[in-house]
Amino acid sequence: MFFGSIDMAAAGCVRSEDQLLCSICVDFFTDPVTTPCGHNFCKSCICEHWRVNVPYQCPMCEKVFDRRPELYVNALISELVAQFRHEEEKAELKKTEAEIEEMILERRLKILEIQCSVEVSTNAADREAAEGVKVYTALIKTVQTSLDQLIEEIQEKKRSTKKQAEDFIKELEQEICELEKRSTEVKQLLGSEDHLHFVQRFTCVKAAPSMKTWTKVSIHPSYEGTVVRAVHQLKDKLTEDMKKEVFEAELKRVQQYEVDLTLDPDTAGPTLILSDDGKQVHDGDEWKNLPDNPQRFTPSCILVKQRFSSGRFYFEVQVKGKTYWTLGVVRESISRKKWIRPTPQYGYWTICLINGNQYYARADPPVRLSVQSGPQKVGVFVDYEEGLVSFYDVGSSVLIYSFTGCCFSDKLLLLFCPGSNDGGLNSAPLIITPVRH
Repeated sequence: MFFGSIDMAAAGCVRSEDQLLCSICVDFFTDPVTTPCGHNFCKSCICEHWRVNVPYQCPMCEKVFDRRPELYVNALISELVAQFRHEEEKAELKKTEAEIEEMILERRLKILEIQCSVEVSTNAADREAAEGVKVYTALIKTVQTSLDQLIEEIQEKKRSTKKQAEDFIKELEQEICELEKRSTEVKQLLGSEDHLHFVQRFTCVKAAPSMKTWTKVSIHPSYEGTVVRAVHQLKDKLTEDMKKEVFEAELKRVQQYEVDLTLDPDTAGPTLILSDDGKQVHDGDEWKNLPDNPQRFTPSCILVKQRFSSGRFYFEVQVKGKTYWTLGVVRESISRKKWIRPTPQYGYWTICLINGNQYYARADPPVRLSVQSGPQKVGVFVDYEEGLVSFYDVGSSVLIYSFTGCCFSDKLLLLFCPGSNDGGLNSAPLIITPVRH
């Protein structure tokens, strides 16, 4: 057999890997050999072909040989196949390398995600622990104050009882002195031999002196029920303080989800007037000629530019000096032109003030809210995944109302309705304010 040398020019003639495939096994050449007619095959393939098939014929050009022809080892083809296999293996390795790098990147990103989650969790845990310490410290202080007051009450009652007893004893001792003095006088008179003196003194000493009746006087200090009353008072105080502390802690917790909002002038009703910074809105009591775009409300309402489709967010609105307002969350798909019932069924989760002192949650039916004093600032918290919308009186850290189990199923926007101007009685603006930490 003839062993040929590698010719790079010849290698350049191979334009595709198909030229490196054996026509018998249709795979890359293994131990490639060349027939006298110039065609290439795997050595094992052509040998097996000639063993089975007679006469000796080239499978490619069908040339018949009188006797089994001599085969020539094709070193060039062998080397080219090796190079192709090597390049193919390198390509596979590069693909594997890229996959490994991607896996490494994914895992590094996951590490960062986990580290970030741990940091967020740690910060949240620290905040909760700090709030817990604050709440429990306040409760412990309340308990200690109640205990101090109870002990002082008991001590005061003890001091009062002791003083009363001392006063009674002093009074009794004074009476005893007077009685002993009278007893001495009586004894002296009984022993007197002077009849005239006896007669003169008899009238004065014959009757016992007038004294206080002590039979019904007693010292019975009652401590019974003191502790029970104190515990009941403490329970009421703790309940009140606990609500206050818990609501304050809860408000601080949701305030960390504050978002920066800007009112959207393209959604403003025709009578509304916005501030230049997009943070304030009030009713101007005058209908303006504005483009009637699909986003614009016909009623005196306005939305913010921001949209929310996941997560938690919180904002605060100053409502000071107003007699009417509506605040809350709405679906992006609500009607802007016609009046509909502003209830959760139609994509509204809002509360409102009417007539200056009546607060309602616009549920179905409406819920009259018990608000002790008119809030000056209202906080609104939304947890999209939990389906929760909560309203807070920021000044007193009190929860006003919560919509729970909400089905949002759409992007959410924030609704501001300052109400009609009402001849200047309701001219104060609704103001988006930053959270004071």
